[in-house]
Amino acid sequence: MELYNHPTVRRYHERKAAGTPHGAAPALSARELREICLGAGVDDVGFVEISNPLLADQKAEILKVFPWTRTLVSLVGRINRENLRSPARSIASLELHLVEERLSHAATAFVSALERKGVRAASPAPGFPMEADNWGRGRMHTVSHKPVAVAAGLGKMGLHRNVIHPVFGSFVLLNTVLIDAEMDAYSTPLDYNPCIECRLCAAACPTGAIGPDGYFHPVNCLTHTYRELIGGFSNWVEHIADSTSASEYRTRASDAETVSMWQSLAYGPCYKSVYCMAVCPAGDEVIPQYLDDKKAFVDAVVKPLQQKTETVYVLPGSDAEAHVLGTFPHKKIRRVGNGIRPPSVAHFLAAMPLAFQRHQSEGLSATYHFTFSGSEKVEATVVIKDKTITIEQGHAGVPDVSVQADAGSWLRVLHKETSMLGQIVLRRIRVKGPLTLFKAFGRCFA
Repeated sequence: MELYNHPTVRRYHERKAAGTPHGAAPALSARELREICLGAGVDDVGFVEISNPLLADQKAEILKVFPWTRTLVSLVGRINRENLRSPARSIASLELHLVEERLSHAATAFVSALERKGVRAASPAPGFPMEADNWGRGRMHTVSHKPVAVAAGLGKMGLHRNVIHPVFGSFVLLNTVLIDAEMDAYSTPLDYNPCIECRLCAAACPTGAIGPDGYFHPVNCLTHTYRELIGGFSNWVEHIADSTSASEYRTRASDAETVSMWQSLAYGPCYKSVYCMAVCPAGDEVIPQYLDDKKAFVDAVVKPLQQKTETVYVLPGSDAEAHVLGTFPHKKIRRVGNGIRPPSVAHFLAAMPLAFQRHQSEGLSATYHFTFSGSEKVEATVVIKDKTITIEQGHAGVPDVSVQADAGSWLRVLHKETSMLGQIVLRRIRVKGPLTLFKAFGRCFA
């Protein structure tokens, strides 16, 4: 059969001749699409154009995923508060999994409805799975749902770095649908931040990753909260690989940790914390309990999580370890790795601000010049002062310490495949300046 005579092709030409060609995108009604989304099971919806200035730093990544994106539809799934507040992590984790699944189903149903209207659309995952090939190399997620939700007027970022919905508060998960169509109306950002700056999230955080002054340490949060996801899992696998017998493995991982990892693999990962979301009193639905009796709120919601006897997973020598010892001495410390291994010197330099342990740098004021050779030729200046770190390309200022290193050797040290001292002895890494300052630099990065 000739292609032109195929029934599907004939119908296409008939539609085209009738003036309704395939792929013609009609103007979309925000009101109609909102009703479709709510009917699919989401709890709130917002619409934002791809050209919105608030998404300028996200636009390129969004268009990589779906080059035809003209509108982003932000979807909100409400979390049941008491489930998330439970000290039993299985209850909280199950709640998160079920809401995430509901958002995924709703997004799929919404995309199907759009396709029936002749509109192209794509729905990234609300959480996992992610682009695992990018682990350790930067961005794993396809779309950052938080900035989209903020631009779509569905909340603002709180002290805990979660989006706070004006009604549901922190008890939300997010998803985004990308569509190849424009809307007849778009949402506008909130003109206020629902965060009331009560700092209860900082008080409840077991690792101290949220500072009362607004500082946030993502690596310390990741190491504990996501112990059974991402890097924590690879660290557990290395425990198995490095063990010569079952008895040696049991010295590296307790029976409870092994069973917990099995549970995460079989039924979905268990989040070790998310206490910051659980204790947040912001949002119209949530805040009455807090305002009616703040002490009772703290006693009922915050203290059970603070007082819980549990294992907190920390990087050795990190601010998180010091925080647990000083603030939660009844909690057990477990020193672990988090599977983060920079694949290049460029990634190492980019990740330094995220890995920086500011309290470990107290009293340190020094400038470091790095010169990398071999597989990567890079020069950089690192300044640590007043518990802050700045990094710039090239050499600037007068260094207190100069480090010359073969890039491959430096990475092997970071990956714990060899020792720093050994590479210095072999002259693959050369340090000019006080060794005390060089060692102090190392302590700033657990």
